[in-house]
Amino acid sequence: QHAGDRQSPPSAPRHILGASRGKDVVAKMEHFAMMSTRTTSLICNVRASPPRAMPVTSMQMNPSRKQLRLRKCERGVGQLAPATLQRHHAAARKLRAGVVVASAAAAADGGAGGAKEAFTKDFYRTRLLTFAAMFVGYGSYYLTRNSLSYVVPTLLEDKVVGLTMTQIGGLTSVLPVCYGFSKFLSGVAAARASPRVVLALGLAATAAVNIAFGFGASYAWFLACWGLNGLLQGMGAPACARILTSWFPTKERGTWWGFWTASNNIGGFAAPLVAGGAANAMGWRWGMYAPGIIAAAIAVLLLVTIKDDPETAGYEAIDTAPKSEGKPSVPKAKDERGVFKILYEECLKSPYVWLFAVSYFWVYVIRQSVTSWSLLYLIREKAVPAAEAAVRVSGLELGGLLGSLSAGALSDALIRKHANDNSVGTVGLRVKVVVGFTLALCAALFGFWKCPNIGWVQWLSIASVGAALYGPQMIIGLCGAEVVSKSGVSSAQGFLGWVSYLGAACAGVPISWVVQTHGWDMYFLTLLGSCAVVVTLLAPTLNLKSREQVDSAKEK
Repeated sequence: QHAGDRQSPPSAPRHILGASRGKDVVAKMEHFAMMSTRTTSLICNVRASPPRAMPVTSMQMNPSRKQLRLRKCERGVGQLAPATLQRHHAAARKLRAGVVVASAAAAADGGAGGAKEAFTKDFYRTRLLTFAAMFVGYGSYYLTRNSLSYVVPTLLEDKVVGLTMTQIGGLTSVLPVCYGFSKFLSGVAAARASPRVVLALGLAATAAVNIAFGFGASYAWFLACWGLNGLLQGMGAPACARILTSWFPTKERGTWWGFWTASNNIGGFAAPLVAGGAANAMGWRWGMYAPGIIAAAIAVLLLVTIKDDPETAGYEAIDTAPKSEGKPSVPKAKDERGVFKILYEECLKSPYVWLFAVSYFWVYVIRQSVTSWSLLYLIREKAVPAAEAAVRVSGLELGGLLGSLSAGALSDALIRKHANDNSVGTVGLRVKVVVGFTLALCAALFGFWKCPNIGWVQWLSIASVGAALYGPQMIIGLCGAEVVSKSGVSSAQGFLGWVSYLGAACAGVPISWVVQTHGWDMYFLTLLGSCAVVVTLLAPTLNLKSREQVDSAKEK
């Protein structure tokens, strides 16, 4: 038979090269090696004869190197010199040697506990584009969330509107209250919806509210708009959490989660430039229009560029790669549970979600206490001028950015180090990083409390507080996402976000009472005690396994 009389084997999937793909490659190599050897044997026994015409096939239209080698061999039947025959025999031996090496490699991958996932460049390009759009989109939420803060100076100068400082205080208080409930409600509602649509729709809605705020002229209108803005702001984080857990595997999720949280800092940095700059140049109304227009344009971009998950983009899910050489991947069935059933079964029934939620509560007590009271501490207790004190506390956000990135990368490094040890829980490894950062936070808070009244020393101390504080804030949310199924991620993030903002609310009146009644020393002792509570609550989760690990163990 001629090679042209046979159909070429179907090409393997383009998106993932797992153990099943390795078996296909090995089978193909064995096939070509066998045909090369059979052809050279025919060469030695068949007389010289003109080659027969062969029909045009897909193999002839798109031949591979090995197919070209076989075709060249067949066309030269009966016309090859002995030296050429020896070269073809050598080629056949090399093919069989390659088969042996490939088989050994496939067996090694299977024996190591799972195939190595190797995705194509197109997959990485799509994933990076999705992440970049999500990063810009979530950062844009901060444009529409913080715009009022940088419009207030010019808004107070408008005698037609005539707002008082008390009324401005009411506007700034209504947003965080609504935002806390919004994160919970949005997380539950988004469990069954497309995260891409939720993220883009929420951003477009907040953009519309900012623009509507600029058309107002009464306090009642402003209060209604800003409360609605708080309710819409919670649509961003749960949607982003679902996208991240769908596109990034456990071994690198912490690093990318840290990069995502950096969008908070970027958005917060851009808000005064966009809103404050427009307000100073064209009036307070344009200070609200400008963020709204930019956010609306970005919302359209999100709909075009973001893919909900790899399956939506035409790839396999990152967690459906074959676990061993003998078990092919099986796509998971779609979750048909309702949103409230997902909330109850994935979050409210899980003791670990509750532990993370209460830990989050105390982390946000510390965070909001530091951000709200550290400036006043320097001014009143250390007698630092207001302008200089503002410069000294500016290190908090910069340190927080470095802390988020380093905490995520460190937790990923620990997971990769224990990749072959199934007895070690990946969530527990992340919790150990949280505990380490929390202990470092205790030292940083004590240093800020007792450091000398020197500008650069206080700047470094508050930066170290930010670095140690934002690590636990980022990773606890990630741990909450990894102990539930993919369907429960948004519900878990909404629940954790709601509890965390209850903690942030406790940093207002209760902490102010502590400072007024017992002084600044008790303020710092309260924060140190909160750190101890966080470590105690997380102790039972130090070896906790992720939901993916639990499901994999059940399948085996």
